Amino acid sequence: MKSNIDFLLFLILFINLSCRQKITDEKDFVIYITNPQKQNVRFYWKGNNGAFKNIESLKKRLESENQNLLFAMNGGMFDNDNSPKGLYIENSKILKNIDTLTGNGNFYLQPNGIFYLTKSGESNIIETKKYKQTPQTIFATQSGPMLLIDGGEINPIFQQESNNLNIRNGVGILQNGELIFAMSKAEINFYNFAKLFKEYGCKKALYLDGFVSRVYAPSKKREQIDGDFGVIIGISESKK
Repeated sequence: MKSNIDFLLFLILFINLSCRQKITDEKDFVIYITNPQKQNVRFYWKGNNGAFKNIESLKKRLESENQNLLFAMNGGMFDNDNSPKGLYIENSKILKNIDTLTGNGNFYLQPNGIFYLTKSGESNIIETKKYKQTPQTIFATQSGPMLLIDGGEINPIFQQESNNLNIRNGVGILQNGELIFAMSKAEINFYNFAKLFKEYGCKKALYLDGFVSRVYAPSKKREQIDGDFGVIIGISESKK
């Protein structure tokens, strides 16, 4: 009898903890999960009048092409002219070369990495020093630092109690190959941001940017269309 009661108490506790974790995720982060082989995931930088700079400009462009924007997020760091910092590939064209230099700022925290998509719809996140260019790569953006390395371990340069707090956004790859995009709703340090992707079971995750971060996700009741940045990662579908 006692063992049955203990089991029931354990079950109730487990359910409560699971629900609490899910609620915490929704409370603290905007999370969007997608299958890149089923949805139209693309990278954008320039339109007819130069860099899009914000999600509103991209949204208007897509609407003029009879496309509905389902999701968008800034997709990497950029220079003063809104050009991508480091490697950037769009529609199989290398528009900015890979950056293997050392320097200051988050981009150069090691290891940094590259998030890319192939023509077959597969995705990957790889450390910059391990990246090899192939004709199969259709989109790529370089950023840093890597959040998860070595098969899902939190980057050891992060400190759990760090007071380096900021709004942060990033991308990870789930074990089933789907992508998880996340942006914090409040300031957070690198360690705890990386921990989110680890708890979702990601083996790889990459930091995209910080205080400039914006996300457009109507399905998540989040529609930030302002901003001033470089690359935008967008998901769209044809209007019905």
